[in-house]
Amino acid sequence: MVREGYQPPTAGAGPRGSTHTGHEVRTQMTYICGDCGSRVSLAKDAAVACNQCMGRVLYKERTKRMVQFEAR
Repeated sequence: MVREGYQPPTAGAGPRGSTHTGHEVRTQMTYICGDCGSRVSLAKDAAVACNQCMGRVLYKERTKRMVQFEAR
């Protein structure tokens, strides 16, 4: 790769170099409650508590994609 051809990404650029226009996309993560086992979707700035039992111990869901490690 030629050094002069590299352009670092800008702070306002999103995926594929496009900038966000006006509205912010809120992503939600899904967690599993440690007390009742129900699935809880939380936004970035939401209070950490289960909607069903108000439990405050939440576990992150395990990924669905295959993860492989090389062990020696």
